Amino acid sequence: MAEKLIDQIDALLPQTQCGQCSYKGCRPYAEAIASGEADIDQCPPGGDEGVAALANLLGLSTKPMNTQFGQHKPKSVAFIVEEDCIGCVKCIAACPVDAILGAAKFMHTVIADECTGCELCVEPCPMDCIIMQPVEISPDQKIAKSKRAKQRYEARILRKEHEALETAERLRKKKEALLKIKPSTLQ
Repeated sequence: MAEKLIDQIDALLPQTQCGQCSYKGCRPYAEAIASGEADIDQCPPGGDEGVAALANLLGLSTKPMNTQFGQHKPKSVAFIVEEDCIGCVKCIAACPVDAILGAAKFMHTVIADECTGCELCVEPCPMDCIIMQPVEISPDQKIAKSKRAKQRYEARILRKEHEALETAERLRKKKEALLKIKPSTLQ
């Protein structure tokens, strides 16, 4: 039952994965709400509308958004001023849904349809070439985009876990190979 409740709460969250709620993503925030550790008013991207939806689900009274966690803003997406981009890849590393394309020392670009508007790419950019642009989005588009963002986030998490395991295995093999070298060859 608890897992089902967490899934229901998570489905109401905007899936920006921004961390403004003080949790590392929407799922951990949903878990905290379900356990009573967090309140329903901590998600600035969801705003008062999100608080009301959570209150309705949980049978609670609605309340205003807690501005301690930030202000609700209109939906926006990141845009990279490409002529200013130096290809540092810091924005790529920060994007929780892999919505930025580029390679080291090459210009980057944002896949606007996949950007959640989390703003996590803005701060690490040393060139200040990432700006947030407001976008109009219908309620149906909002739901579809939220689902797609969740899928992209989960895929990124799995990819990162897989990369970490591959790196650990490579290091283990290197260490094993070094241990096989006789001490006389090291002198």
